[in-house]
Amino acid sequence: MSKENQWIAGINAVAAAVEHDAGNVREVLLEAGAKNPRIAEIETSARRKDIDVRRVAQNALDGVAGGLRHQGAVARYAAARTWGEDALPGLVEAAGGKALLLVLDGVQDPHNLGACLRSAAAAGVTAVVIPKDKAVQVNATVRKTSAGAADSVPVVRVTNLSRTLREVQKLGVWIYGLAGDAGASLYALDLRGNVALVLGGEADGLRRLTREQCDQLVTIPMPGMDAQGVESLNVSVAAGVTLFEAVRQRLG
Repeated sequence: MSKENQWIAGINAVAAAVEHDAGNVREVLLEAGAKNPRIAEIETSARRKDIDVRRVAQNALDGVAGGLRHQGAVARYAAARTWGEDALPGLVEAAGGKALLLVLDGVQDPHNLGACLRSAAAAGVTAVVIPKDKAVQVNATVRKTSAGAADSVPVVRVTNLSRTLREVQKLGVWIYGLAGDAGASLYALDLRGNVALVLGGEADGLRRLTREQCDQLVTIPMPGMDAQGVESLNVSVAAGVTLFEAVRQRLG
């Protein structure tokens, strides 16, 4: 698991870090005199977990937050929780034939990645896979946007995405890529077993090498849209639609 020091800002982000990963929270700074009851809850929870807590002036929080909206709560955090690619086989095996992977091929916007992580956490995914290069990483903005999901979903960073997909196939995982020019519908798939759902980045969609590793390319039917298909949707919206079709089938 990789680690790096960073400041995270905002009530949801700080509360999630304290709740889910207290061992990596170095200190919590809270606004002196703040009336928001959630600030008091964060302080109580942090002190209970032996995290250093300081009440400071708002201008001190402004300086530490570096322009992020802090809502009176900032934390110095020692880890961006990400897993190495060697963790994937164990995660898939532990899922007992029901692995659900979300693979993001080059998402650039931290808000989109954060929203994808929220959907992934709600859907109970096994892991989210992202490339180390030419894609946004789990930074402070992603953590805040994810509203705690970045702490609860395994995010696996890989060096070579197409090679990782080949290795995942060897583990018995079916790989389905979302593409606007695909002829088959997402809703025609059987998504109840070991499945990886692959979505491209905001600008160009799936890269060629990624497309070639997919067992099948499918699209989300959109009667109100033109033939551009899934690229017409925000990537986080497409991720939510796709993941919850898998959830629907698995619960059905």
